Amino acid sequence: MDQREARCGCGALSVRCLGEPTFVALCHCLDCQRRTGSIFGITAFFPEQDVEITGASRSWTRSSDNGTSVRFHFCPECGSNLFWYPERKPGMVAVAAGNFADPNFPAPSVSVYEHHRHPWAELALRF
Repeated sequence: MDQREARCGCGALSVRCLGEPTFVALCHCLDCQRRTGSIFGITAFFPEQDVEITGASRSWTRSSDNGTSVRFHFCPECGSNLFWYPERKPGMVAVAAGNFADPNFPAPSVSVYEHHRHPWAELALRF
């Protein structure tokens, strides 16, 4: 089975994921914009049993746009936001797709919160 590894900026925190993500989502919500410093976030979802976390992390919990909680984990050294546990998807781990640093990573299969999409953002997504 294939493995993928996502790491924080300094390499102290990593997430090893077995197999392909269950799905990859592109999110335009304002919270993802603030979390990433970009105009959207791209998240890969993996079953919790297929994820191995190495290194220390700190966490922070917030409410999502739909009212459920999300517990984010980030590197205490460099501050990279690497993975999180969305209450609305029990048993899943969400991993920031950019932290895989893999240009061949699967493309998003869904785009959400498009009412917050920046109008000048033209995205080449194939669903």
